[in-house]
Amino acid sequence: MKRIDALDVLRGVAILGTLGTNIWIFTAPGGPSEPFGLQKTVVETFLHFLTNGKFLGLLTLLFGVGLELQYRSAVRKGLRWPGRYLWRAALLFAEGVAHYVLIFEFDVLMGYALTSMIVAYLIGRSERVVRGWMIGAGAVHLLIVGLVTLLLLNAPAARPSGSTLYRDGTWPQQVVARLEGLAIYRIELIFIIPMGIVLFLAGSRLLRAGVFAPEGALLRRRLMIAGLGVAAPLNLLTSYAGPAWFAIDRYVLPPLVALGLLGLVTTIVLETRGEPGLVRRGLADVGRAALSCYVFQNVVASFVCYGWGLGLAARLDWLRPWWVPVAWAGICLLFVVLSSWWLRRFTRGPIELAWQWAYQAPFRTSVPAGK
Repeated sequence: MKRIDALDVLRGVAILGTLGTNIWIFTAPGGPSEPFGLQKTVVETFLHFLTNGKFLGLLTLLFGVGLELQYRSAVRKGLRWPGRYLWRAALLFAEGVAHYVLIFEFDVLMGYALTSMIVAYLIGRSERVVRGWMIGAGAVHLLIVGLVTLLLLNAPAARPSGSTLYRDGTWPQQVVARLEGLAIYRIELIFIIPMGIVLFLAGSRLLRAGVFAPEGALLRRRLMIAGLGVAAPLNLLTSYAGPAWFAIDRYVLPPLVALGLLGLVTTIVLETRGEPGLVRRGLADVGRAALSCYVFQNVVASFVCYGWGLGLAARLDWLRPWWVPVAWAGICLLFVVLSSWWLRRFTRGPIELAWQWAYQAPFRTSVPAGK
């Protein structure tokens, strides 16, 4: 099957954009809970608006596209579906568990793995069944978001945690804190799974509708109007509406903006003539090593910001918010360079290579001794 060039670029944009959301968590001196209790300045609120939830939504859509491509490959090869894909999802879940425990409280891989196990049984079903699941999951998602918003509107203002764990604590102490706070940190799965079902299936159906083909220009234009022309201005309003609107500001409007981003980036890739430029090649390389970049950029951000590393979150807090986008840009540049260097030598990213080996291991046929 011919490779879809826009997908690599979109994955690169989504991975680096996701860091744009997470960087505010890493750079908070009080740790992961602090950004949700801070009163942000006008500038910081706008910087949050640019990334909050949008690239998570884009990444979720792209997981759905990838699931559709896996389904097509299985059908083409005559393999039983979901069959081996469930092993792939189990490996992704194991990777997410390791990422959560060892590196980052707000890992999304566990949620994607669980969602993919559900959607794998839906992706080949009729349009009626798929539409019904999208409507049902969407309704559950909006109900949860609505209830959370009502609770936040009637709850006292949150306060920063004041924890010194991420400023002064060791890495093992942070690992223990993640294990002890499992119920709190993993509560995001309540949002990710229903939203993920909708966006996974939307990504699958957008691929079938030809959104990545030249003839899909009208569809892409509609996505850009809905996402960037309508949802983005509304999202800007909710960004300044206060912390009580957090759930809508992250889990409702940003996924709609992500549809616009998908249409915009795909249009730019398809309409660019000649050889890809330096920026596009760099984004595509990050996209080809997306899993490795997602995990390792969080490792680097932890080292740069936390006390067991350089401790810049506390040292440069007086420069907030200005130093935060600089840190994001520096880490992004590092991974554009590293991914391009690595892929000139290997066909996949380092985690992707290990992951592919683990995926294929149970299905390898043993060779008798002496043969």
